[in-house]
Parts: sequence; structure tokens; C-alpha cells
Amino acid sequence: MKCPFCQSDDDRVVDSRDTEDGAAVRRRRECNKCKKRFTTYERIEEVRIFVVKKDGARVPLNSDKIAAGIAKACEKRPVPATDMEAAERDIIQKIRERGENEIPAKEIGEYVMDRLKDLDKIAYIRFASVYREFKDVADFTDVVNAVNN
Repeated sequence: MKCPFCQSDDDRVVDSRDTEDGAAVRRRRECNKCKKRFTTYERIEEVRIFVVKKDGARVPLNSDKIAAGIAKACEKRPVPATDMEAAERDIIQKIRERGENEIPAKEIGEYVMDRLKDLDKIAYIRFASVYREFKDVADFTDVVNAVNN
């Protein structure tokens, strides 16, 4: 690690602790040459995951899109923001646990629907109506009946 003040690579770790969310290790370092202190963070380098769209295009996984879809489905529903955030985290975790660097967009949609079914039935139906591209009332009725059973 190079000192940001004198560019020396001779330093020592003075203090080390996990960050609040446990996703990184914060290290206080002291340069042995200039004696100034600086902070570094150590994180796991995560594999970049790509979403394979219907048309075959590959785009980087964007958790903001998942969050936006959940938020839109839950709009004007009594679903706490913390529950929506937890659902997003669970979905991202499930995607990462697959251990693959590509996932079809259809699978992500199914993960979102599974979580919304537990979160709020109306939000689930809203998302399903857009995701499954309902063509007529019969499609809508089938989903409503499935939720009630």
C-alpha cells in the first residue's frame, strides 16, 4: 500500500475493524517514512453478473432496477421501505448464490414475484400484470385466483 502523502510503500497497520455492514475491513495505517496516518478499506471483489434480456442483449446487473420494480409494485401499499429493501437484498443474494456470471431476465422477474407474493398480494398482482404482459382479463383472473389459493 502506498502512502498517499509521500508515496512510500513501507507502512504498518495500526488498527483494523469491520465496517458496520460487515462488507469491508477498515484499516488505519501509519507510514513508517513520514509517520502520517491514512485509512484503507478491504472488500471482496464480487463477480460481475450480466442479465440476458429477451432479445439476447447482455447488460450488467443493476440492483436499482430491481428496487425500482419492487417500489413501483408496492406504490401506495402499506409496505415498509425496510421490507422492500430487504426483498431487494434477498433477490440480489439469491442471484449471487447461483454462482454464475449470467442470469436470464425472466429468472430475476420470477425471484421478484416470489418475494412480492410474501410481501403484499396486491403488489404481486401489479408486478405480475406487467411482467407477464397480460393480454386479457382471463390472464388477470388466473393470477388473482392463484394468489387466493
